[in-house]
Amino acid sequence: MKPSVSAFLSRHNFVNHVDVHSVAQAISWDMRRGLMGGESDEDMIRTFCNPPESSAKGKSVIVIDAGGTNFRSCLVTFDQNGEPSISDMQKTSMPGVDRELSRKDFFARIADNLEHLKNKSDRIGFCFSYPMEIMENGDGILLGFSKEVKAPEVVGCEVGKCLREALLERGWNSIRRITLCNDTVAALLAGAACATDSDRYSSYIGFILGTGMNAAYIQPDCDDCGIKRQIIVCESGKFLSVNRSDFDVEFDRTTVKPGTFFLEKLCSGAYLGPLSLVALKSAAKDGLFGKETAREIESIENLSLVEMDKFLHGSYNADCILGRIAAHASNDDSDTIFQILDAIVERSARYSAAILVACALQTGAGKSASKPVCILCNGTTFFKTYRVKERVFGYLDEILTSRLGVYWKVVSCDNDITLGAAISGLID
Repeated sequence: MKPSVSAFLSRHNFVNHVDVHSVAQAISWDMRRGLMGGESDEDMIRTFCNPPESSAKGKSVIVIDAGGTNFRSCLVTFDQNGEPSISDMQKTSMPGVDRELSRKDFFARIADNLEHLKNKSDRIGFCFSYPMEIMENGDGILLGFSKEVKAPEVVGCEVGKCLREALLERGWNSIRRITLCNDTVAALLAGAACATDSDRYSSYIGFILGTGMNAAYIQPDCDDCGIKRQIIVCESGKFLSVNRSDFDVEFDRTTVKPGTFFLEKLCSGAYLGPLSLVALKSAAKDGLFGKETAREIESIENLSLVEMDKFLHGSYNADCILGRIAAHASNDDSDTIFQILDAIVERSARYSAAILVACALQTGAGKSASKPVCILCNGTTFFKTYRVKERVFGYLDEILTSRLGVYWKVVSCDNDITLGAAISGLID
């Protein structure tokens, strides 16, 4: 990194090379406090469920995947061999993203989105990717929205109960069960379901790095905290004990819920682009660019992760605003833009790896190379953002395997969240 960029980042308290092991230890400590019922940043939500012993056969379930900017719904049918098939898939926008909704209007919008699936199953697997307190009957009480969804009256509601009421008002038959799960739980269940006869895993983790960020893992029996073996949703994005730069503090003030979800705002796709724009404009004010480049950067109104990522993959890409600026800027200016953005991506990868290290340690598994911990990762930020996946793998090798002797394997499968949500809908 150029001395000018290093000095700039240091001056604004930006630390991109955070120590992954130290952060993982801090996250683990917070996780244990939450499990013991103490004050913790992470919610450590109990789900009262585990991956099923065998696959579902001869059953259908309506699946809802609500999170980020999209609302997806479909029917998943398991044949007599347990092979799933997906039909009636429909995608629309997530209610509450475009404007604030009342509780009644929020669930009315969801019910409208499900009209094409009316009475096709008496079970619904609802992947609702926001912090919830899961109940033993499978319903979930919303603790709060993230990812800029605006429907404050829904907070504190039993989501499944409210949805059932909205559907019955529209003439649906009796619904046997609506099971709420987080997308991380769906990812974890999909990882377990996709394991072949030749695979042997000692435990499972679900990790999401997309619009938002979160993780779930299987907590073994814990007598001290009164927990039997079950999937735990961490709500990792709520972890607060992170180093925040001047850019993070400034950007946080512009979000719907300032002062919350510090870790998510450092790492996830909803925030990386706008945060990068704050950093670039600060660099322009600090004189890191020539006058023309500084003027053009200061004139940028919005910067998405997609635009940022296009530049990192090809710095002179004419399809993105930063590439067009770089095309006639000096090499020094182009390098400065790249190094600032790359530092932000590097930090995201390190914190993501720290979450996975903490979860893997919490499982108490992975001590045998032939039975690693299975990690199913999901999210375009993880898989498509410039070098994030490769960096996370490198830190997992360095910390988990080489230093701590814990073995792991990252897997993926088609339609993972849909499959996992369907499985959750069939768990009694």
